[in-house]
Amino acid sequence: MKKILFILLFLTFISCKKEDVQLPKSNKTVLKDIQDHSPVYMFFKTKEKDTIIEVNRRNTISSTNWIYNIDKRLPLKLVIPEVMKLQEKKKNSEHKKEGAIDVFSYADSIGKNLAFLPFTDVSYLFDKDFSKFYIIDNSKMYLQFQNFSINFNKENKITVEGNDIEREEFVEFIKDYVPFVSQGRTALLHLNFEVNLTYEEYIQNKVMLNEVLSDSIAFSPIEFIYDTNKLPECGCKL
Repeated sequence: MKKILFILLFLTFISCKKEDVQLPKSNKTVLKDIQDHSPVYMFFKTKEKDTIIEVNRRNTISSTNWIYNIDKRLPLKLVIPEVMKLQEKKKNSEHKKEGAIDVFSYADSIGKNLAFLPFTDVSYLFDKDFSKFYIIDNSKMYLQFQNFSINFNKENKITVEGNDIEREEFVEFIKDYVPFVSQGRTALLHLNFEVNLTYEEYIQNKVMLNEVLSDSIAFSPIEFIYDTNKLPECGCKL
């Protein structure tokens, strides 16, 4: 009943505003229910030939869980800077509540339900950073881990430590290969996404990545949203 009420409220807001957020679709549900929430909306707009983003957070309450409803057509280069601003605002709010979470919303095309992807603990490095170089520059932070750089490039193809991995084989590859190489150490996966990927591609990749988590495989809380043209020349495959 609560889920139906949420969807009705969501549709009512869109109807009143005469605007639409096309939610991304994926094939699995990470989180199905969320209580005590406030909405953030990011709309897809065009101005002449350019894509622009319009953010509406007027109904957000800092003490609640925030649901980010973001149009799937928007590129990460527009979405992530706005997400970072909102993360900072909530973090610095006097009314923030211990335990409140932030989630991205999407549609589970198999389960036919609204689904949520938590990202409360994620922090973003935007534009000029890539995990491979960041790990070298901050090596003392990562000595206890077996580190792996996973990259989703501008064509949405996947590499692990610079090696091409077919999407259909990715989950099993990580589950089999990473623990074998790590030899008892916790494997820390560092995620990189090219800025021109769409928000839908980002969500689909993150939902897929969720399948590889285990007691021995974890994600770095830092995600790298990078512009290929702004990375240092290294003569290596990312």
